[in-house]
Amino acid sequence: MGNRIAELDRAVESALTQTDGDVEVVIVGNGADVPELSVRPLPGSAAAVKTVRLSHNAGIPEGRNRGVQECSGDIVLFLDDDGWYANPKVAAHVRDRFAHEPDLAVISFRVMDPEGGSVQRRHVPRLRAGDPERSSPVTTFLGGACAIRKSAFLQVGGLPERFFYAHEETDLAWRLLGEGYRIEYDAETVMYHPLVLPTRHSDFYRLNARNRVWLARRNLPWPLAVLYLLNWVVLTLARERSKPALRAWFRGFGEGLREPAGERRPMAWRTAWRMLRLGRPPIV
Repeated sequence: MGNRIAELDRAVESALTQTDGDVEVVIVGNGADVPELSVRPLPGSAAAVKTVRLSHNAGIPEGRNRGVQECSGDIVLFLDDDGWYANPKVAAHVRDRFAHEPDLAVISFRVMDPEGGSVQRRHVPRLRAGDPERSSPVTTFLGGACAIRKSAFLQVGGLPERFFYAHEETDLAWRLLGEGYRIEYDAETVMYHPLVLPTRHSDFYRLNARNRVWLARRNLPWPLAVLYLLNWVVLTLARERSKPALRAWFRGFGEGLREPAGERRPMAWRTAWRMLRLGRPPIV
């Protein structure tokens, strides 16, 4: 968005200083000019920096899709502009895993607070999130802290651009699982990200609810879609005490029911069964 120049410098530097791997950095300005950077590829390095400017703020999914189009590598790592890699060996570790595991589509990174605070539960993409240092197979991932096999990403159509923000990664993850790919939470791949709450976005509750409905309408057999949405209504009522937040959430829920969700490709029941065995059935 062009408003975190120092943070963007730090993020790009952490990518350019990765060792034992060819790195290409693509910076997408989402409705904003990409600022002048003070960091440059190291002398003699094959690393390259490319910039793309979108004419307007098209949202996170479309911005990332456009970035992927500009990437020439086989593996794409998504990094928010206020995050950075904890060490220079992340790219090499990721490259080696994808090279030896052809059915691996996504690696979700471990996100750490640079100030040493506790890991946010939402940063561990599984129901049993108490031990963030434990790696495991998962059924979703963190969009700003991950590595994706580009061919798999393109095979399922990339991120759903209508979502704008929230749950676009889960939509992609479910479709990848339906194609037989694996998704892993890898605690060895660490990135730093300051402690911020998603509720800082003014449209968080509305988009969160709308996109949950779209997620279900696009991907779930109707019996599971009903269970998934009923479950999230109950969870939201149990967790949220703010009346303005609840009003925004249910307004978004209504939008999700009324407005087009995009192409419907319900997962096979065997995919739902596989997700259950992985510890997170598609009803929560």
